[in-house]
Amino acid sequence: MKITDIEVMRLAMPFTSGRSSDRQKGSAEDAYNAASPELTRMETLLVRLTADNGLQGWGEGFGHLSNPVTFAALEGPVGRFFLGQTFADTPEGVGQLMDRAQRAFHAFGRSGPVQFALSALDIALWDLCAQAAGMPLWQLLGAPRREIGVYASLVSYGNDPAQVAAHAMRAYGQGFRSIKLHETEYRAIAAARDALPADARLMVDVNCPWTVEEACRQARSLNELGLAWLEEPVWPPDDLAGLAAVKACGTPVAAGENAQGVEGFRQLFEAGAVSVAQPSVAKIGGISAALEVYRLAQQYRVKVVPHCFYYGAALMATAHLVATLPEDVALEVPYLQWPEPLYAELDFQPRLRLADTPGLGFRPAEDILRRYRIAHRTLSSEMTSC
Repeated sequence: MKITDIEVMRLAMPFTSGRSSDRQKGSAEDAYNAASPELTRMETLLVRLTADNGLQGWGEGFGHLSNPVTFAALEGPVGRFFLGQTFADTPEGVGQLMDRAQRAFHAFGRSGPVQFALSALDIALWDLCAQAAGMPLWQLLGAPRREIGVYASLVSYGNDPAQVAAHAMRAYGQGFRSIKLHETEYRAIAAARDALPADARLMVDVNCPWTVEEACRQARSLNELGLAWLEEPVWPPDDLAGLAAVKACGTPVAAGENAQGVEGFRQLFEAGAVSVAQPSVAKIGGISAALEVYRLAQQYRVKVVPHCFYYGAALMATAHLVATLPEDVALEVPYLQWPEPLYAELDFQPRLRLADTPGLGFRPAEDILRRYRIAHRTLSSEMTSC
């Protein structure tokens, strides 16, 4: 199979989250967090590969407000590397092409925009591969199930206990029994725990705000709330010894969204730094890299629950990957309301049944792509652009 065209597009879709006002004040750095109260539109960066047999594969690369940088990598050196490449339409063929690409771009780091661009293309290659095999991706990956649980990942409500409790209960009332907060204060987290019935699992992502000493103090205070995990408690996020110290305080620690590639996860596991590993398919190197992390996690006996604060092809790729994991692992979905869905499956319920159509199953509505598109570039064998 030969790649003849690579289409790159940035979308920015408006959303509502039920906050008391459409836009709340946050810090300057907070505005770059996708769960921030500063944001009223969420970006995504999509790629569409066209092969010489007419098949089209979709992928998605990180990263929200940093998408212009990843876009530049895709329309520039990374996209041009893949354009015209021929690969065997098998998992091994995808792996061989991605290995060549990873070696070609290794000098640009194991994380960051080039890696995010590679992640998007890897997802699209797996979509093409599964379509060529006439199989849904979950089946090609050897998943034992096609129905998965979904958990609601709430945005930040500014540590307002009343709002946090109300929206946690809103998600619970819609059938979600696993709910993740993006709050940093004990009183806001405790308000959700007090409001929720006992059968609700509660997780908290704090996005790397604390020193190790602060994080240990917070973890000890949160022990009584019985959190399923405390996510990314330490700054900087790659302080492995710091994460291990927080984990020793009793509350399970989750991390890995910001790991430096597959080897970054190996280091996390060797340091005993995490209770839950969270590879992010749009950042780590795509499906190929995520599968390597899963194998490593089995070796070190660490639970994997993928990170996924996306709404495009990466969300669907994560759904297929979750189907390969144990039954108690659920798919993270941003708990947002959209004016119109980019694709039918975006209106998630507490359980999702994956389609049996070949490939990733991501088929966005073309009119919505056009309506919310803010940047667009096509690389083709003739090197024309639009």
